[in-house]
Amino acid sequence: MFEHFYQIETFFQDRKQYGVKPGLDRIHKLLELLDNPQKKINAIHVAGTNGKGSTIHYLNHALMSNGYTTGVFNSPSLEGLTGHILLNDNKVPEKTFIQYVNKIRPFIQQLDEASNHPTEFEIITAIAFLYFADNADIALVEAGMGGREDTTNCFNPILSIITNVAWDHMDFLGNSIESIAYHKAGIIKGTRPVIIGEMNVDATTLITGEARKKHAPLYAAGEAFQYTVTDITATHQTFQWISASGNRLEVTIRKTGVYQIRNASLAIMALMLLKGKGFELSWHNSLNGLAAVQVPGRFEQIHTRPSIVLDGAHNPAGVQAFIDTLTTYFADVEKHLIFAAFKDKDLKQMLENLEPYFSTVTLTTFDHPRAAGIEQLQKFSSSRLTLYQNDWQEAIKSISLQQEHACYFITGSLYFIAIVRKYFEEIIDL
Repeated sequence: MFEHFYQIETFFQDRKQYGVKPGLDRIHKLLELLDNPQKKINAIHVAGTNGKGSTIHYLNHALMSNGYTTGVFNSPSLEGLTGHILLNDNKVPEKTFIQYVNKIRPFIQQLDEASNHPTEFEIITAIAFLYFADNADIALVEAGMGGREDTTNCFNPILSIITNVAWDHMDFLGNSIESIAYHKAGIIKGTRPVIIGEMNVDATTLITGEARKKHAPLYAAGEAFQYTVTDITATHQTFQWISASGNRLEVTIRKTGVYQIRNASLAIMALMLLKGKGFELSWHNSLNGLAAVQVPGRFEQIHTRPSIVLDGAHNPAGVQAFIDTLTTYFADVEKHLIFAAFKDKDLKQMLENLEPYFSTVTLTTFDHPRAAGIEQLQKFSSSRLTLYQNDWQEAIKSISLQQEHACYFITGSLYFIAIVRKYFEEIIDL
């Protein structure tokens, strides 16, 4: 029996030896041993290359504003093991997490003895379903990687959302948009509605075909619903949301990136469908919930004078969204970039897109097996003004708090953004 959380952390560190193993056999066996908690909850499944976490944030706050107790399972976590599992926006308490690990441990050992070792992520996923079955009115589950063979694809959702399809995780998902879309489309379930965001024709065609095959009603951005931006200020952005059936809403969200309007629009379509399924939702409460959302690590301004912005732009599509927001809000100011990313990302494309927008670019690294080192990053930098710093904390300390009119942007891997954000929490009140 585990008694202390440091024992839990050691246990999960040890499970890393089993790596990332796509496939659903182990998670289904583990959940079956636990009496299938995933069948005891109302849950929404969200997949996509970018925007999953933000879409869930908007949905989560709208539902909480209507009095629902919401569970959120997200990956990666910005706040350690317990940050993967939230109830009404609060991390699962460490004491509760220990209790669930102790409950699940005998079944993990049973599978280990059969040489069918559950991975770290599979165990955390199973704990999330147990916790939500005991506590949540509705759960919002973020797919880890892809969808079809992702660990989270082990339940029958009340509806699914695919935010977008772009290049990422090609080693696992394939080297074509169609292949990546095929994996995302795997979360579509028979007769269950699916909402899809803006994506190219090839991805849309494949996902539409999957929905048709599964007899799943499809609600596509630009067809079932659309939005028109009406106002952007220094602190907020407002848009009109319109459904094909004639519903109109005036929506205001915080200034967290122009791309967040797309994510909020997907959440509104989901709320419309939930209302049609009998969920008691007030639009007044829902819109208040949407307006209150601040997505951590997504174009998050954590300091002013000078401005310091964190953004988890971890692939080329994310970088383009970051640049779109950058040029909207910070067009005429001096800009500096600090960047670190995983080595299996398209570093060349990301840096080519980023470097022209900044007065200086500092490339750094961090402690993670997948982190790109300085030598690798140097190969892809084409700017003469690029700086290199092996110690990311030293790179952060180089930010001049005296340059009130300069802006500093820290981007790259979400894992990197998480540790940077934690670092700033210790020196400023986020």
